[in-house]
Amino acid sequence: MSNNLRIDHIVTSGTFALDGGEWDVDNNIWVVGDDSEVYVIDAAHDSAPIIEAVGDRKVKGILLTHGHNDHVTVAPELSEKFDAPIHMHPGDQMLWEMTHSGAPEELKDQQVLEIAGAEMRVLNTPGHSPGSVCFYVPEANELFSGDTLFQGGPGATGDRSFASFDTIIESLKTSVLELPAETVVRTGHGDHTTVGAEAPHLEEWIKRGY
Repeated sequence: MSNNLRIDHIVTSGTFALDGGEWDVDNNIWVVGDDSEVYVIDAAHDSAPIIEAVGDRKVKGILLTHGHNDHVTVAPELSEKFDAPIHMHPGDQMLWEMTHSGAPEELKDQQVLEIAGAEMRVLNTPGHSPGSVCFYVPEANELFSGDTLFQGGPGATGDRSFASFDTIIESLKTSVLELPAETVVRTGHGDHTTVGAEAPHLEEWIKRGY
């Protein structure tokens, strides 16, 4: 494992808006790297605590787990502040355009990013949204799951635009729940969990339908 890898956790609060509804939410933001350079995973609500957590380190990029407004709020602001590109899977471009203009750099399934001497792999895990991704660091047993997997089940699909329960279940089966049981799952909202704690419950989730 990369001994230098460190993960800073920031929580910001604001509003998630979709399909005419609005919800107050707390979002997890992850600053992943070492003492000299980092990636910022998600850009929720408020730039100040993210900028503080980064400090004087170089930002290699702002990585978005998906395009919902509560995960991308301050991405352009951070991009300008840090002179760093924004990366998002193109499957969520229509969600991005609800909040911002232009197009982020494309993330591709199985793309490998390097940080702190470790590889971070992009896993496209559609379902919560078509362009949802997780970021997996095998050496560190860390998965940044966005809103694809939470403690207690998959991310919300319900009757939301661009979401599909069957698709998220397929993504979890093929990309996430097969990872080593000790993999720590750092989620987009709420407490972190592990693959081993969640994987046994897949059939329950399928039966309940959410």
